[in-house]
Amino acid sequence: MKGKADTSKKGEGRLKAGGGAGKRKKAAASGKPKRPPSAFFVFMSEFRQEYNAQHPDNKSVAAVSKAAGEKWRAMSEEEKQPYVDQAGQKKQDYEKTKANFDKKESTSSKKAKTHDDEGSDKSKSEVDDEDDEENEEDE
Repeated sequence: MKGKADTSKKGEGRLKAGGGAGKRKKAAASGKPKRPPSAFFVFMSEFRQEYNAQHPDNKSVAAVSKAAGEKWRAMSEEEKQPYVDQAGQKKQDYEKTKANFDKKESTSSKKAKTHDDEGSDKSKSEVDDEDDEENEEDE
């Protein structure tokens, strides 16, 4: 019996781990804008192209990431500044896009609430009708 309990716990852990990916897919499917990249990821996109051009035989993502991390740490603040500026611009663009998205979402959620309220009014009248029928039977 203990073995079966342990198995179920392991299985539950797997389900929880897989659940996060589904949430990301739902967010992407809803049209929600993606978060902007940090300065390092802006640097990485440029560095990846240079690294792959210099090392065409190396297909390892880990090797590219490790080399990029080492180069990023070795860079001075002045060398990093263009990437910080690009990341700042992308963040501003994201904020505008997110504000527009949130505005659209709030409008659509208000419509959904109005629609739900109409449906609940019908339910109230049906409940009232049932109460009236019960009162008539009691008399």
